[in-house]
Amino acid sequence: MHRNRVCHIAAVLLATAWTAFAAEKPAFQALEFKASSGKTLRYRLLEPPSGKAGRKVPLVIFLHGVGERGSDNRRQLANGVREFFLKADHREKFPCFALVPQCPRDDFWVKTRWNAESMTQAPKPTGATSAVLELAARLIRERPVDADRVYVMGLSMGGYGTWDLITRKPKLFAAAVPICGGGDESKALRAKGVAVWAFHGERDGVVKPHRSKKMVAAIRSAGGKAKLTTYPGVGHGAWGPALREPALMAWMFAQKRPAPKKAAGSK
Repeated sequence: MHRNRVCHIAAVLLATAWTAFAAEKPAFQALEFKASSGKTLRYRLLEPPSGKAGRKVPLVIFLHGVGERGSDNRRQLANGVREFFLKADHREKFPCFALVPQCPRDDFWVKTRWNAESMTQAPKPTGATSAVLELAARLIRERPVDADRVYVMGLSMGGYGTWDLITRKPKLFAAAVPICGGGDESKALRAKGVAVWAFHGERDGVVKPHRSKKMVAAIRSAGGKAKLTTYPGVGHGAWGPALREPALMAWMFAQKRPAPKKAAGSK
């Protein structure tokens, strides 16, 4: 009789554990978004831990590199993305919505030559980037997102995309982390209100290190807050050490969008 009771209790506990496991959402949900242009954007979304529900948290947009384009909705989580967001202390100390979209194979976050000495920003964002902006707007509207703490970060092509977004939509973002990317220095003035921490490998032969250096210098000259960390001996894979920087997440989450200036004479 005792043995049967023990077996029954064990079965109940196992069933309860399995039900909880089955009901738990995967860490990064695989989702799709149909943009107003008709373009389908596949993306992964990490929600804050359930214990943090009910409070507004930041939204972090992460843009991958050119090699992770496609439609499998999986490649964009490579290169340390999972480890960065799912690190135990990050999940506990820095709860957030993490949006990791996948650029379609036939598109780019930014269309440019990666190894060029400079670039001129296109008049309009690419179709993929437009879809990301549209999706981000919906998440901010429909989820408990702190609109004053929206951040964007990305590597390589995503580094270019990060610079592109903060110079197109500077009022949307509080902080940016462009890794081994580049931008149009003539547009840096627009992003002077966005806190920037850029990273680049000193031996990068794909995207020249001076692309980050010039963008950071341009934002500083405009009166903005930008800093750059370079890694001696590191090539194009600067995202490795960058995403392991112990102070990066805390720095990013400390940034808030500047309060709008009051008009003269207003109370």
